[in-house]
Amino acid sequence: MEQSKREFFIISEIFSKKVFFAIPANPCRFAYQTECMNKESLRLVFGLKVRLLRQSKELTLQQLVDRTGIALSYLHDIENGKKYPSLEKITLLAKALDTSYEALVSPHGIRQLDPVIDLLESDFFQTYPLEVFGLQPGSIIESMARAPEKLGAFISTILKITRSYHLTKESINLVALRSYQDMHENYFSNLEKAAQEMRRELGWAPEQTLSPLVLEKALLDQFHIRTDRTTLAQKEILRGVRSCYSPTQRTLFLNQSLSAAQENFLLGRELGFQYLKIEGNRPYETSVLETANFETLLHNFQASYFASALLMEEFSFAKAVRDCAALPVWQPEAWLSLLDRFGVTPEMLLQRLSNILPTHFGEKDLFFIRMEGNKSLDYFDMTKELHLGGQQSPYQNAYGAHYCRRWISIDILRQLSSATQFPVAAAQLSEYWKTPNQYLCISMAKPDASGRLAGVSVTIGVRVTDSLRASFRFLQDPALLRRTVHTICETCDMVDCSVRAAEPLELEENRRKEEVQAALRGVISLL
Repeated sequence: MEQSKREFFIISEIFSKKVFFAIPANPCRFAYQTECMNKESLRLVFGLKVRLLRQSKELTLQQLVDRTGIALSYLHDIENGKKYPSLEKITLLAKALDTSYEALVSPHGIRQLDPVIDLLESDFFQTYPLEVFGLQPGSIIESMARAPEKLGAFISTILKITRSYHLTKESINLVALRSYQDMHENYFSNLEKAAQEMRRELGWAPEQTLSPLVLEKALLDQFHIRTDRTTLAQKEILRGVRSCYSPTQRTLFLNQSLSAAQENFLLGRELGFQYLKIEGNRPYETSVLETANFETLLHNFQASYFASALLMEEFSFAKAVRDCAALPVWQPEAWLSLLDRFGVTPEMLLQRLSNILPTHFGEKDLFFIRMEGNKSLDYFDMTKELHLGGQQSPYQNAYGAHYCRRWISIDILRQLSSATQFPVAAAQLSEYWKTPNQYLCISMAKPDASGRLAGVSVTIGVRVTDSLRASFRFLQDPALLRRTVHTICETCDMVDCSVRAAEPLELEENRRKEEVQAALRGVISLL
């Protein structure tokens, strides 16, 4: 018994440090098991192992109670990963399940557990914010207990895909955030109300256009945060940084080259951090340079959403959109005028549309994308996307395929070279090749201020429905550009496409495989 006590002491000590070896005092008797399991993971694996062993012995929970004398509720908590038992209880369980103490505390030994351990140790499981979606790790593990082989194989497949495509914590976090937005239809009433409350507290009318001077004064008066527009320019390496906030100096540093609309967003975003009392796990620079922590990314999103809601008050903005939508013909000037009316950038405007359309117009199938075009306009990159109501086209591709050049988001970038005023706006009714899906796409673009690119475009696409036709009257305008589009050239079988950027090699390869299969079926039928 003295040996067992020493073994338990070592396990407990290591357990408390979130590193699990599952070895007794004599390390020669057991192999090193795993290094990175935290307490919750250990409880989950141990509980699942007890459950699987009990089920393999065809024992009910009550029968295990009778064999061990452990309370039913406590056994239930053990199997569900809520409790990690004491040395004495582990010994009782091992005897009742016809196994050794050492085998029971080791996470290995049951093949069905391998996918669970892989999952618990993976970046995906450690990074993905399950609680945001109302999930608990225990519920996933419990599901695995019901069908360990099937669900285990599925999880193994997901993990292999994650590794094969080198998905990072950052990319997993971004996917999680987009899913979170989709789950809430990209509308957050608490943030809308907070922005409205701040407007009321400061005496700003809902329709009042806010300026950097007004926002800067609010930041100073309400939160004692000053603004500095000179420091960033003094360091060469920081001249490309738009802003950063120093909590110790209570100073928001702004790049002096920013437009008024860009300043509005950054000032409004900092007001969001302060008004919402977001202190820990927040970024201090404009872009979230490191997104290993989902909470940081979520807090950044909340402050950014607050900024948009503050600048474009919900009901005032919805009315302005209705007025533009009610015009009988497409008038780009009307939509561009909203930029000055609300003091925002094209990206802010169209992203704000993705908040308002589902709630105020009932249009819940939409996408938002941001495209960049290189200087020679022969390569385009989708740098941001959001899909509500499903995964619509267009979407990012991971292997360098050529996006359809019929997209308005790409076509408008080509229009920049002949434009005299910026930004430019365009609309297109996009019908996806060989599908019944039609999208009204509104796009805005401007040259890239850094000179690195030809330009940047942002596009919102809304699936055409009867209700959309009723509210967006210019859809009936015969002069509205209508175009059949595809997703990528490599899988497109449109004939005589004048803007094709690549041959349909992937499509041709798939056709060749189908022909081989058809020929094989013919041979087999003759045998």
